Amino acid sequence: MANHFSSLKRVRITERRTEVNRMRKSRLRHAIRAMRRAVEKKDVAAATALLPQTFSLVDRAAKWGIIKDNTASRYKSRLHNRLKSLTSTPAAA
Repeated sequence: MANHFSSLKRVRITERRTEVNRMRKSRLRHAIRAMRRAVEKKDVAAATALLPQTFSLVDRAAKWGIIKDNTASRYKSRLHNRLKSLTSTPAAA
């Protein structure tokens, strides 16, 4: 265990930051999961409504360092492609 005052303070700060990061990551995962479920149910209206909120969370998570920038781009690209394929399917049929 740390003995110096500064080390003890760093331990307290790290615990707080870890908790915040855990909350943010959980919130991100829930948003992505909700978006994927809307797409799987073929609910275009719900998926379209969730898209900007999910993208915002993904971008903020990348800014905070929860996920890397390329990971954020990949999530956004894949979610957008799923939604596009869902919306373009009825028009082709």
